Amino acid sequence: MPATKALPFEPPLAPMLAKLEREIPRGDGWRYEPKWDGFRAIVFREGGGVRIQSRDARPLERYFPELVPALREAFPAGSVVDGEVIIADEQGLDFDALQLRLHPAQSRIQKLAAEIPASFVAFDLLAEDGEDLRASPLAERRVRLAAILGDEASEHLPVGTTMVLLTPQTDDPDEAGTWFERLERIGLDGVVAKRADGRYEPGKRVMVKVKHRRTADCVVGGYRLSKSGDGVGSLLLGLYDEDGVFHLIGHTSAFKAKERRELLVRLEPLIREESFDGRTPGGPSRWSAGRDPSFVAVQPKLICEVSYDYLQGHRFRHATGFVRWRDDRDPKDCTFDQLEGRRGS
Repeated sequence: MPATKALPFEPPLAPMLAKLEREIPRGDGWRYEPKWDGFRAIVFREGGGVRIQSRDARPLERYFPELVPALREAFPAGSVVDGEVIIADEQGLDFDALQLRLHPAQSRIQKLAAEIPASFVAFDLLAEDGEDLRASPLAERRVRLAAILGDEASEHLPVGTTMVLLTPQTDDPDEAGTWFERLERIGLDGVVAKRADGRYEPGKRVMVKVKHRRTADCVVGGYRLSKSGDGVGSLLLGLYDEDGVFHLIGHTSAFKAKERRELLVRLEPLIREESFDGRTPGGPSRWSAGRDPSFVAVQPKLICEVSYDYLQGHRFRHATGFVRWRDDRDPKDCTFDQLEGRRGS
């Protein structure tokens, strides 16, 4: 296909987001898809080239060079596609392998690309042949995306090869419930629900996600030393409100001795006088009672995903469980509206 169509809009583009709910929504007009556990990415297919934009507007093509020719072949010039970069092995999706790609050495990236190649799962078409489709209903965008990639969406993971896949989609909530249960074993995160008549709204949480566990991406705003003093005892976590104010929301701990020392080395270059400019640590709380309330503030730069049970007011009710680092996120995108069942700010 001739590479002549220009893009109808230029990157960066904020991806459309989802709010967390406890149950899969039912009723007319819903479409359901599996929730992939990878790096969210928007692909801009322009002329003879390809740009892959991360959720926080960083270029990803350097870290996933094997995707560039595959995406160039899959999509016509003048197209913009929303999707997920994934890596899979025989057990399922491997998020840690994705994190390894964010490496400064190009030789290391090339080696990993050959050994454990990434794939791209497409789930929305925002432009085609230079035509802006963001105002078109999802149902129409899906038909056009399937026409490009083929109607046959697959639940099978690409292992040891690079592929461009169409995500499965259904309007049957019972089938979505089956996906929710059955696909967890291969690492899928849950289910996403979208309105069939919905337009694409960049940066807005208009979709619904139902996950196997409650998790949140939080920014590290400080730490407390371990009892021995040679490592990190706990990380203090924060989120931004709608006005961009950074508030304490809780903490996470339970690191191994070696991890505590490694965390201290990682955090010491980020030490600053203040970090939280909203609710701050050190005040009375039931989990800090009887402990030294002092903490070390750090530049709010590092992001970690944590699991949590409930919210009590504006904080996590209990200590959270550390899940993983999220080097693919921007701190300012870690806001309160990602939390399930939250009221107010």
